[in-house]
Amino acid sequence: MLKVGLTGGIGCGKTTVSNLFADLDVPIIDADEISRQLTKPNQSALQHIQQTFGADILLENGELNRTALKTRIFQNSSAKVKLEAILHPLIFAEISRQTQQLSSHYCIISIPLLFETHAQSIVNRVLVIDCDLQTQIARVQQRDKLPIEQIQAIIASQVSSKFRKANADDLLNNTKQPAALAKEVKKLHNFYLSLSP
Repeated sequence: MLKVGLTGGIGCGKTTVSNLFADLDVPIIDADEISRQLTKPNQSALQHIQQTFGADILLENGELNRTALKTRIFQNSSAKVKLEAILHPLIFAEISRQTQQLSSHYCIISIPLLFETHAQSIVNRVLVIDCDLQTQIARVQQRDKLPIEQIQAIIASQVSSKFRKANADDLLNNTKQPAALAKEVKKLHNFYLSLSP
């Protein structure tokens, strides 16, 4: 089965593109969704995070305070390294488990930090979703209500758009109208079907 790694900077529209592939009945494995599942109450990953970062990283209902955690890891690079050491091995183990259960021609594995985690080896092709910086910042502001400085810090912590584009097998520019984007995804879908074993 062909494994396509979908990646892109924050706010570039990875979810939009994943949903378009899902509409074509392509299985989607989403690293962010796996991370959310792993950090639910009573999950061992959440307990490990609490032990590492302290009880104030939890909300009153026992759920992870994602905003507090985000703030902490972007203010402190060693905290970011600690969090990644807890989560990344679990996320990649779950991606592997889910992939093995599929019997489709190809699947999309959405990994926002594909290059940052050096995960290119687990996929056959890399699909990069890209858009201009202004659009990227505006989308994140609208979606996450974060201050612009924090958005810029997140963008700066990721590999550059130039690096992603240089290392992409396939590239989708997500500043187009929805209909044009859907058409591009359909084209890629047919291409991936032609490549699948």
